[in-house]
Amino acid sequence: MTYTMHEAQEVAKLAAADIEAWLYSKPETISVVNVEDNPDYQRRDVDLIWTTQNSEILIEIKGDRWNKTRNLFFETHSNLERGTPGCFMYTEADWLFYYFVNTRQLYRLPMPKTREWFLITMRRFRERSTTTPVGNSYYTTVGRLVPITTVMLEVAGIKMEQL
Repeated sequence: MTYTMHEAQEVAKLAAADIEAWLYSKPETISVVNVEDNPDYQRRDVDLIWTTQNSEILIEIKGDRWNKTRNLFFETHSNLERGTPGCFMYTEADWLFYYFVNTRQLYRLPMPKTREWFLITMRRFRERSTTTPVGNSYYTTVGRLVPITTVMLEVAGIKMEQL
């Protein structure tokens, strides 16, 4: 499967906008700061800082269009050619917000608990890759297709929200 860089960026922008609006609608929200363009947070793979009345929560957003498969795509390599690990493998976020933009379904996955479970169980899941053209070249993203029902049954604390 191939995606253009522009398509991937559009999905990411839409996911961030929808999630920010949803967080702002929650009564406990004090602020939501988008740090996607901040190099310090890019290194930590954190997209949002959600400040509530009780805490500051770091969030990584994964926007996706393909909910028909009933799988989540956990990225193990973001750029196979460069040996760059996938965001799922190193994010320092407290939560991974996995969002299907077409259906507006949000899965809130606790981190690092979900990653710890995945590292133990990942061989059970099918590996898939996508390529993204960049100029005259491309890069390959690799990950595993994890059934939503499986991760929800096996990892405590995952929540699904309909935005």
